[in-house]
Amino acid sequence: MGNIADAKTADISRAENSVSNIFPEKTVSIRVSPNSYFTALLLGLFFTGFFIYLEMDFWAILLLALSVIILPALAMTDRIAFDGKRIRRTGILPQAWGSLNGYHYRLKLSDIEQVETQALRALKRGGSVFYRYRTAISGKGLKFVFASGGEEYRRMIHNIFPRLSENVLDNRSLELRDYLSEPKEVLMKAEFSHIPPADVLEDSVNNLQKPDKSARRSAENGAAQIEKADYLRRLANELRLSGHLLQALEAFRRALLIQPQDGWLLFEAARCLHSFAGSERDQKLYRKSLAMLRLAEKRAVNDKELLARLGESYFQFGDWERARAVFLKSIDRVEENFRSLRGMAEISLREGKIAHVIHNFLAANRLAETPALRRWTQGEADYFSHLNDDEEYMELEINRINLLETLENSKKTSLKIAMFGFPAILMGMILNESLISNLGWAISSVALLIWAGLLMSLNLFSDRIPYELIEEED
Repeated sequence: MGNIADAKTADISRAENSVSNIFPEKTVSIRVSPNSYFTALLLGLFFTGFFIYLEMDFWAILLLALSVIILPALAMTDRIAFDGKRIRRTGILPQAWGSLNGYHYRLKLSDIEQVETQALRALKRGGSVFYRYRTAISGKGLKFVFASGGEEYRRMIHNIFPRLSENVLDNRSLELRDYLSEPKEVLMKAEFSHIPPADVLEDSVNNLQKPDKSARRSAENGAAQIEKADYLRRLANELRLSGHLLQALEAFRRALLIQPQDGWLLFEAARCLHSFAGSERDQKLYRKSLAMLRLAEKRAVNDKELLARLGESYFQFGDWERARAVFLKSIDRVEENFRSLRGMAEISLREGKIAHVIHNFLAANRLAETPALRRWTQGEADYFSHLNDDEEYMELEINRINLLETLENSKKTSLKIAMFGFPAILMGMILNESLISNLGWAISSVALLIWAGLLMSLNLFSDRIPYELIEEED
């Protein structure tokens, strides 16, 4: 217990520091996701080699300098910064673009409409999974995207997310706001709490839903036990977000021994088990995670927030029928709430029930507590109303979406064709066969140019067609 107390003291000091960080004395920033720069760098290096092959040395040196010197400099200076009031894009390229067309990458906190976070499994080692989180913050037609990779990401999350309405954040963003911590500190806390390492826990996963009955009966749910359960729940969530899934499941198991009826605890344990089932590709564990979600749903009773979060999890896991039932339970048995109505709108959209989509977005608009959420829900309701009322506009939007699918498929095809040319280039150089090399360079260069053009076209057609353009033509 002494170790747990020490760890709790460390938690309190970190919490005090995080509170002071919510109102930062200086700007915090993070480098933007460098995917576009990497793409430009690879294209530059390829065509540098192509110009060298064509003996166009001047253009090759110019392109190499641009690719190796200019692009990395642009990438290093291109950052997303937060000064306590607004998020903005800094760097040479965004500033130059803004000065040319008067466009500024700035977004006030009050204008943020949605925050979505994706978790990508970057590496798996034993019972641990190394996650890379990708967060997108959008509002007023702007989108800021940044990815995890160190202390900068955690500082951005801890400084921005606590200031936003919960209804702006999706499930995973809420979890990051509440539980994202430094991985080494989390492992130290697990060690203080005598949570065994992952290799020791490999055979204990099946015990998560089957706690020892005698231990459960003997648990005294006094203040000390409840405090211990709360501490274990927080530790479990911190371990889960750090990717230490087996240790997180063990912490959840110990917390459930003390509070087996806690709906929130069951909900979070189910999400952890689902993540572990996905990493192990284990259908049996996947079914157990859904069964635990159902148990959490049963324990939720009239907790509208928990019911809404459960519905979002069902929707994320692909069980749309169950998601609808939970959202309806939240709306009908408890009271209307923003998250459940938004969830019902998304389900109706998947079912093609446009009138229901409009109704649910308008209902959510009435309950939205911030101007940004009211603007977003009204915009969604207006968009789907135009689709429902104007056949010409619906046809244009369907054609745009079909075009996006065609462009996406063509992009993948052109990249595969470009890859086919690389072996021909290599073979021609080894065998000193200019015909084979010429053929490889021609195939790859043309395919990559087409691929780059398709990539820019996808960005161009990704936005919805403004309805005002249709009205002006009429």
